[in-house]
Amino acid sequence: MQELRCQVCVQPARTPLGFIFLAGPDDYKHDASSIITGQPPVCGRHVRAAASLCPHLDGRPMAFLAHSAPLYGVHGTLYGYGQDGVQVVATPDHPLPYGHPNLPTLLASQLVRRLNSFRLVGLDELLQELTRVA
Repeated sequence: MQELRCQVCVQPARTPLGFIFLAGPDDYKHDASSIITGQPPVCGRHVRAAASLCPHLDGRPMAFLAHSAPLYGVHGTLYGYGQDGVQVVATPDHPLPYGHPNLPTLLASQLVRRLNSFRLVGLDELLQELTRVA
């Protein structure tokens, strides 16, 4: 995720169309202007494999073609010091952005990126476009 490498083969994930991020059919609203994702991108060669092998995608993935995907923040667990020493304070259900005041006490488990400039396409359309530009 740090280096935008394919989640299948760990080679650079940039394609001639941009970065491909896959999501489940119900993960995001279709009219969202910004997407926050913890899923690494996938290269053009492994789109079909990732879409068919990931049970979360339910065989109906949404594909986001992003021109850029800057790091946003992290998912993790907040810790604090209490009577019994260091203990879990909270496990936020959303990522904390970089610069958040609680980051110094957060044990990160996942990097998160923000997709601002993207196009939502269906899997078939994506595969056709990848073939066209190859």
